[in-house]
Amino acid sequence: MILGIVQGLTEYLPVSSSGHLAIISAAFGIDGEESLMFTVAVHVATVLSTLVMLWREIDWILKGLFKFQMNEETKYALNILVSMIPVGIVGLFFKDRVEEAFGSGLLIVGVMLMLTAVLLIFSYYAKPRQKEHISLWDAFVIGVAQACAVLPGLSRSGSTIATGLMLGNKKEKLAQFSFLMVIPPILGEALLDTMKMVKGEDVMGDIGMFPLAVGFLAAFLSGCFACKLMINVVKKGKLVYFGIYCAIVGLSLLIYTLAS
Repeated sequence: MILGIVQGLTEYLPVSSSGHLAIISAAFGIDGEESLMFTVAVHVATVLSTLVMLWREIDWILKGLFKFQMNEETKYALNILVSMIPVGIVGLFFKDRVEEAFGSGLLIVGVMLMLTAVLLIFSYYAKPRQKEHISLWDAFVIGVAQACAVLPGLSRSGSTIATGLMLGNKKEKLAQFSFLMVIPPILGEALLDTMKMVKGEDVMGDIGMFPLAVGFLAAFLSGCFACKLMINVVKKGKLVYFGIYCAIVGLSLLIYTLAS
């Protein structure tokens, strides 16, 4: 339940889900992350929460696509497709190095949380000229930010939203785009993990079906709450407070790891 709540909240709040899961696991000795089945379950739960909370936007995109013409909906879908390119490259060619980073302990989490804080605080004070629409180039650059955020401790939503703000995109549209663009990569990763399960790897670990269901439900409900909350937070421009939080947690981790 703890891992599910943390995953659901921090997938949308700009504080890094991977970093906080690493912190919780280290603090309580929870080995849930070692179960491939559990990892797939909580990630699918957060995707499901996105589909529920942003169903109107998804329905708008799908209806526009099936008109088979270059309209606003098609352009939006193309932006999402372009944003997937960088993270796809990282997943195909640098997956092993990323997994090594996850095994580097809390030191890298602390460093990346500090970097997240810098991005959030800088984007709060940056005042670029506002754009009406997210361009293909902006979508690609935001996608690069998402690809970099595979590192534990570097917030995906924080990186993508902060990057979009610094590019001059309107904050009212960025949270929605940030949450929609992550759906295909998460589903793709879940599909790859499912293929590993089919091959007969030990995917359950020490987790039973009931704790698995509790984790899934906790991730879904907390994800719904965090998704709605984050959209309102971005509209009001309050990301700086999350930056301060990340700076405090990141600095605390650095002090703890270097002292020990």
